[in-house]
Amino acid sequence: MKIKNSFKVHSRIWISTEDGSYLGEGRIALLKEIQTHKSIAKAAKSMKMSYKKAWSMVNSMNMISNTPLVIRTTGGTGGGGSKITETGIKAIKLFNEIKISSQQHLDSKIDQLDFS
Repeated sequence: MKIKNSFKVHSRIWISTEDGSYLGEGRIALLKEIQTHKSIAKAAKSMKMSYKKAWSMVNSMNMISNTPLVIRTTGGTGGGGSKITETGIKAIKLFNEIKISSQQHLDSKIDQLDFS
């Protein structure tokens, strides 16, 4: 008697333009960490990523977008920091919606297959 296997399709989503990658799993994770820590440096550290790489990713997203996803404030008495904009929040939400609906579609298709 053969055990019936449960199959699952795995995929990753990237949103890109002719100028390069705009959003993907790593960039969304970085945006979420910036939202939590209010700092690109702290977000990078929490992800075990160099500040240079994190800043490069943020700068790239901001340059591709019509409006920035992250804004930085310079230091002072309270110190500087970074903030996710409304556009950034919308980008996170849309990316997650695309990811969920894509996975649901893939799951529904794999359920139609009979590998016997």
